[in-house]
Amino acid sequence: MSNTVLWVEDDADDVLLIGRAIRKAGLDQPALARDGREAVAYLSGSGEFADREAHPFPSLILLDLKLPKMSGFEVLQWIRERPELRRIPVVMFTSSKEKADVDRAYDLGANAYLLKSVDHEDLVQALTRVREFWLDLNVNPTRPTPEIAARV
Repeated sequence: MSNTVLWVEDDADDVLLIGRAIRKAGLDQPALARDGREAVAYLSGSGEFADREAHPFPSLILLDLKLPKMSGFEVLQWIRERPELRRIPVVMFTSSKEKADVDRAYDLGANAYLLKSVDHEDLVQALTRVREFWLDLNVNPTRPTPEIAARV
């Protein structure tokens, strides 16, 4: 079973720079959603994401806070309101150090809150630890079956 990561990030520079760090950290190429609504579409398996073979349920979601169309908070709340999805670990992956953002993310059900480092090596090290813990060591819950997924 693959360890698909859904990465929700709208900033083109971050996609490029963090994408390099993701590869260096040994993570498989994540599925990328460029805004909150696209993340919901991916998780719902709707539109271009209807093929679950090509777009499997993620084992982990890396979710930015500041997103167009739907904020990271709104996406997180949407995920946690769905029994079929709420077990998926969600790591908020953002540059916001605001204590109110940290607290709200945890209040909405985030599993972790990770700051994006501007230092490439620090970023690689952080993402390596994310991979090691969430994908290598952590025992993931059962993923939704296709029948359940159709109801998301």
